[in-house]
Amino acid sequence: MRADRLLSLLLLLQNRGRMTAAELAAELEVSLRTVYRDVEALGAAGVPVRSERGPDGGYSLVDGYRTRLTGLNDAEAESLFLAGVPGAARELGLGAVLATAQLKLQAALPPGLADRTRRLQDRFHLDATAWFRHTDPVPHLASVARAVWEQRTLRVHYRAWNGAAAHRELLPLGLVLKSGIWYVVAWTDGPPPADAARPGDTTSPGDDTVRTRTYRISRLVHAETTDTPFERPAGFDLAACWEESSRRLEARLHHTTARLRISPRAQRLLPMQFGAAGSQALEGAGPPDHEGWVLVDLPVEAPAVAVGDLLRLGTEAEVLGPPGLRAAVARTASELAERYAAT
Repeated sequence: MRADRLLSLLLLLQNRGRMTAAELAAELEVSLRTVYRDVEALGAAGVPVRSERGPDGGYSLVDGYRTRLTGLNDAEAESLFLAGVPGAARELGLGAVLATAQLKLQAALPPGLADRTRRLQDRFHLDATAWFRHTDPVPHLASVARAVWEQRTLRVHYRAWNGAAAHRELLPLGLVLKSGIWYVVAWTDGPPPADAARPGDTTSPGDDTVRTRTYRISRLVHAETTDTPFERPAGFDLAACWEESSRRLEARLHHTTARLRISPRAQRLLPMQFGAAGSQALEGAGPPDHEGWVLVDLPVEAPAVAVGDLLRLGTEAEVLGPPGLRAAVARTASELAERYAAT
């Protein structure tokens, strides 16, 4: 590990020029004392590191010095596929590996192209987490990732959103990061998890007793990679599997269609609060009346969920049907009015 760190320190100085000890310590995630020792080690190995004191001082390489030790090892090459999502790389335990790989690439590029890559990093940033939510704690993500990569059976203890617990042996086929949430797609012969957030399940080829299911990794209480290997199904397409199961989940969750009369303000809110379903509802909206209100047909979940979702629109929307849903919204609104009137 120290050899990798020394190389990273050398590449940092080569790619960025003068850096202070504090900046190096932050980049390498080590202490200042470790930076001092590493700089001395580089000097002892014949690397011409210049040290300058003062407020504008720091460490730099003697002009013209460049290393050609820029070959990527296997882990570094693999980590480059996560270059656009550094947060995900850190969660997978590949943050330092990715940083070293990027430094090696920059060192190997011609000066002009290296400058362009640095400008791109300065000007573009990808944040995969949804607004107004924190990322899930995923202490078992590295174990799951190792099982996926090595094609090893995974023994897990899973706790669903409703508190139900289950023990499973999974054949993990892939990892998916969706809106800052990690999922593992796996084969299992047990009943499906009681998890409404999962993107569904599909029967695997050639075996009706084994099904492809999706598990939210933050709900893994325990995960253990076994020594039992498994054969990955030929032709399995993780992206296609996720897209299909997500589509079926949306179809299954939308139990009915609500007929709404919504104000101009609600027309702006609908895509934000209901996503693609809200956007599609607006595309099929009827003509506005004299106040600008329109009629839309919005796919909604079960009544217990739909009532809460529709009440988020407040007085900017009126539920016209189905009659049962309109009655449920009216009943909830009445109960709220009574509760607040009592205080």
